[in-house]
Amino acid sequence: MNAETQTRTHADLVVDVGPIAHGGHCVARHEGRVVFVRHAIPGEKVRIRLTDAGEESKFWRADVVEVLEASPDRVPHFWRVADSLRAWSHGHPPVGGAELGHVSLERQRSLKAEVLAEQLKRLAGVERVTEVEAVGAGSDGLGWRTRASFAVTPAGKLGMHAHRSDQVIAIREMPLAVPGINELRLWDIDLQGVDRVEVAAPANGSRPLVLLAPAAGTRAKRLSGILAQLPDDVSVASFDPAKGEALQLRGRTWVQETAAGHEYRVTGEGFWQIHRDAPDTLVGAVKEFLHDGGYLEPGAVVADLYAGAGLFTAALADAVGVTGSVLSVEGAPGTSRDARKNLHGAPQVEIVQGRVERVLRQKPRNFDAVVLDPPRAGAGKAVVSQLMAAGPRAVAYVSCDPASFARDLGYFQQGGWSLAGLRAFDLYPHTHHMETVALLTPPA
Repeated sequence: MNAETQTRTHADLVVDVGPIAHGGHCVARHEGRVVFVRHAIPGEKVRIRLTDAGEESKFWRADVVEVLEASPDRVPHFWRVADSLRAWSHGHPPVGGAELGHVSLERQRSLKAEVLAEQLKRLAGVERVTEVEAVGAGSDGLGWRTRASFAVTPAGKLGMHAHRSDQVIAIREMPLAVPGINELRLWDIDLQGVDRVEVAAPANGSRPLVLLAPAAGTRAKRLSGILAQLPDDVSVASFDPAKGEALQLRGRTWVQETAAGHEYRVTGEGFWQIHRDAPDTLVGAVKEFLHDGGYLEPGAVVADLYAGAGLFTAALADAVGVTGSVLSVEGAPGTSRDARKNLHGAPQVEIVQGRVERVLRQKPRNFDAVVLDPPRAGAGKAVVSQLMAAGPRAVAYVSCDPASFARDLGYFQQGGWSLAGLRAFDLYPHTHHMETVALLTPPA
């Protein structure tokens, strides 16, 4: 942060709040300059506190600290430390991870639909309004996270970062998490010597896993002290985020997940959908698009790209049967090993660990259908071009980011492909995130 930014930071302004934008903020203007405002609702008049405001910056960032004219969709925030109004009144910014907690759930979904429509129009030239569907039976949007990541305060207390900040704020609850995470009461444990804590508590009730990332120089005795404060039926491991390797301290270094009639081993920080109902929801949407279109049937040749531990791979293997074939590609070595264990009983599955673009180049084949589930950055132009060249009859694209999805959709359209179907799911209530599943088809 430069000197100009520092002098502007924490200054207060009054603004009229404009439309929602991708990223969890609304757009406002002050003397012609764009200000990205978090914790607001379009149409409100609010007092904001600048958090990033250099004089030479193209735009500023701010949090709402007072609501002067409230939207009818504003509700009391469910979490004190994530509530911008309350947090700033106590002299610190709110933690991230629940930036829409002040908005009614119905309006949250309509705002997400607006973001999706805007990204599709701006980046892909597609005019499309899609409902963002609620997922799960809970009416309050809480208790859905089966995985959570925490920081640690200098005093050794469990905490979370403020948005775009190194500041760690102590917490004593995680309302978005499933009971299995909150029941660990990690906020009561002395975590000195640890930089980060990852927790996975499978929705099926199987054994939870706590991963501890030790600070440099932390001795084994300190980790043993933390281990003694955790329940005996919890697996505990230490891990190095840079290496992605976990060292068993107690129990196992993986958790057992269940989805779509299959059991999955997921190691350490290996990827798994964090909403308790997300795996079944997404598998169902993908299968519906591909099956109804006649692309997924016994004997078909299909691929699961960015396959993770094999969530979609197992469902595809069931659909194509032993007379078909499934190519499953995952870049992370540990997660690819999980996929091998999870799919060892499916001879029609070939599991390859490596970058998707390299594997497609080395193993060219004609696919009937492809499931594409890239990370937040999307697949990118090179992978999209390779896929179109492979000539599949359909691509089911699963995305957690509307901007990268819309960009990639634009690449497909440049090759003559069409958006044949689209669904959006509110798998991250009280945050700006959403998940989409699209059916893309080649020119006739």
